[in-house]
Amino acid sequence: MNNDRYKQLKQAELGAIISIVAYIIVSILKLTVGNMANSEALRADGLNNFTDILASVAVLIGLRISRKPADNEHRYGHWKAENIASLVTSFIMLLVGLQVLYSAIMSIADKKMETPDMTAAVVGVLSAILMYGVYSFNKRLAAKVKSPGLLAAAKDNLSDAWTSIGTAVAVFAASFNLGWLDSLAAIVVGLLILKTAIDIFKESSFSLSDGFDQEKLDQYKQIIEEIPEVQSVKSIKGRTYGSNTYVDIMVTMNPNLTVKESHAVSDLIENTLFEKFQVLETDVHVEPDSEA
Repeated sequence: MNNDRYKQLKQAELGAIISIVAYIIVSILKLTVGNMANSEALRADGLNNFTDILASVAVLIGLRISRKPADNEHRYGHWKAENIASLVTSFIMLLVGLQVLYSAIMSIADKKMETPDMTAAVVGVLSAILMYGVYSFNKRLAAKVKSPGLLAAAKDNLSDAWTSIGTAVAVFAASFNLGWLDSLAAIVVGLLILKTAIDIFKESSFSLSDGFDQEKLDQYKQIIEEIPEVQSVKSIKGRTYGSNTYVDIMVTMNPNLTVKESHAVSDLIENTLFEKFQVLETDVHVEPDSEA
């Protein structure tokens, strides 16, 4: 299963590369036109896309390092590299978000609110169309290679498409001698950057500290208990390495089963969790059922 996962991660890199290229294009376009058209909102959105470049690069680096096989110093592999890269990205995004907020608030306080040129609105619409196309591609690829990390990136692509639409609407509205709307939109974009940074930080730190969703464990347990030879699930624990899930489980079985039969059931548990939930590795411990 590890070899299959390595191949899937290799395919997922294409989605990260496409995101990077798209974000480079839209961030340069937005920052350039934003300065030329005097649009605080478009400049803020351009900085938002700049942080997305960093996030996509982090995903790409994480995917590539994660594909390195286990060695003497990393017995469980290098899967957590993706989480570490995401954690670093969250700090960078936090700083950019604070800078965007500061700039927008100061423009309002200093009353430097200029009416933006309509070109900024056109750029916002074109950027939204491009990012929606990237979202559609990455969503299909994520489903094909079973990559939660790429799926999360695809959702970020979609949110950026909607943010670009919001920026375009704000610029259009501000063109009616309402320059403060442009600055207000920049504040909203800054808050969105901060929210994304905090969400990424929470998710990365949760994974790095071996936190795991109890609801998923309940789903795993329910599926395993449906296997006839399994008498009960005494304990089940989960942890993540990058976008990969590892599960430790203790089950009870009939003590009259042979070692070969118990081993076959253990393999069935591993294959079931992989096929239904993409659990990369399951460690099954079997104990005899005392009531049998």
